[in-house]
Amino acid sequence: MAPKTDWNPVLRSQFDEPYWAELQAFVADERRRHQVFPPHDEVFAALHRTPYAAVKVLILGQDPYHGAGQAHGLCFSVRRGVGIPPSLQNIYRELHDDLGIEPPHHGCLDAWADQGVLLLNATLTVRAHQAASHQKKGWETFTDAVIRAVDEKEERVVFLLWGASARRKKALVDTSRHVVIESAHPSPLSAHNGFFGSRPFSRTNAALEEAGREPVDWRIPE
Repeated sequence: MAPKTDWNPVLRSQFDEPYWAELQAFVADERRRHQVFPPHDEVFAALHRTPYAAVKVLILGQDPYHGAGQAHGLCFSVRRGVGIPPSLQNIYRELHDDLGIEPPHHGCLDAWADQGVLLLNATLTVRAHQAASHQKKGWETFTDAVIRAVDEKEERVVFLLWGASARRKKALVDTSRHVVIESAHPSPLSAHNGFFGSRPFSRTNAALEEAGREPVDWRIPE
């Protein structure tokens, strides 16, 4: 991770842990033998895009997208010009139902990240076309440290935990200071089991405003 980010001192101790060297060796070996997403220089894009000092919302995804050209280091997001994946289509549908915001014709969530919405995946790399292929290799130890660091912030943060694996991370959050909004995952397999109608965006802004924090403008420019 580039030292220019204010995350570096917060997370520096992780780089001395035995798991970190093993994880980096695993990912390097995977890149030698397979196609791995996202590209090397975008693995930590969420932390580069959203400074630690700015974080007021954390959305937790699971794996990066494993199709060619999709993953660029922000959970649920794809670059402009890439087809909008089904989970993100459902997020946009809920955004419209919740706040009346018309979805853009692209899937790039940079506008959220730039407002302090940390778009973090629990696992930061994946082998092409093989979902979950880099799980349980050490990334979760690192991203749990990210979640704990956000939990240590004094000002209120809203954690959006969608789906069973994300919801298990609630144990890392001090809910006396922060707010957790949890539901089913936006995937087409589960969105009808409680993601649709959960109103995460308006509830997030209400929780931020209650704590005297600036709400998120969830509109995404074309």
